[in-house]
Amino acid sequence: MNVAFDSRARKDSRGIGRYTRSLMDALVAAGRGSLIETHEPNGDHAAVYHSPWLEGALLHSPVPMVVTLHDLIALKHPGERLRRGLRMRLRHLAAQRAVRVIVPTRVVADEVMLALAIPSERIEVIPEAAARVFHPRAATEVAAVRTRYSLPDEYLLWVGGLKTPDRHKRIAELTRCKRSLPLVLVGPSGPWAHELPGVTLTGEVPDDDLAAIYTGAHAVVFPSGDEGFGLTPVEALACGTPVAACDVPAVREVLDGRADLLPCNDLDALVRSAEAARRPAPEPHAWSWEDAAALTWDVYESAARTPRRVGPILGARA
Repeated sequence: MNVAFDSRARKDSRGIGRYTRSLMDALVAAGRGSLIETHEPNGDHAAVYHSPWLEGALLHSPVPMVVTLHDLIALKHPGERLRRGLRMRLRHLAAQRAVRVIVPTRVVADEVMLALAIPSERIEVIPEAAARVFHPRAATEVAAVRTRYSLPDEYLLWVGGLKTPDRHKRIAELTRCKRSLPLVLVGPSGPWAHELPGVTLTGEVPDDDLAAIYTGAHAVVFPSGDEGFGLTPVEALACGTPVAACDVPAVREVLDGRADLLPCNDLDALVRSAEAARRPAPEPHAWSWEDAAALTWDVYESAARTPRRVGPILGARA
């Protein structure tokens, strides 16, 4: 089977890029078909089109379309809806026309059913995973990244995008919490991030370096107040590092007792929990990208047998 796949997202520095790169590699390795990298599918060359992000969803796909929805944060918060406007509404309308929708958690599946009126039989929950590069690193590698990025001997770690402020990530609030350990922020950063007080910024780092930074951290803090999955804690656990996270439904589903979950309104408690963390960290989940790719190929095969949708779904809450 030939699948048209929107590979533009693999260049994204956020979790969507990680998802796209990891899934594409695993889909190809599975050997069950071929991926054609395009966001303009042609029915003569592909049986199915998969957009791994909302941006690639098409209002009029010439072949049955599969769309991955990572979260519905923009729909749940009025300010986000107003900011993104008509473009976002059209993207969600396009997602409604997908014959299959992939989501990372049951929490997001329930939100998709409620907010977009997409029935459960068209939704497939396929969790994400830590890439193979994320595993505990040797002391020599940890020492090398400490030197390379001027990291302290012991530190709390946050990983994500810092190009623009995001109120859901609550990084500014995190930096104001009382703590005894230094805080290291890893990820591509904009000018605003360099104004944050008392933190070490590394910028974007290669995956091998990130795995060593995870390994060397005392604990990972995850203060996000809304998530569709939460890949950073999964990667941290794969590197043997304890996690303290805010208790939001999707993160609770994903971590399943493998991390300390704290009330979202108490970031000071989050920091205290992270500083009190002890190794060894709980064992990471055994789920892999190979598992995710196998289920995704099943979705493609099912989608190929389903007539494509050409009209809107009534009753969606926009």
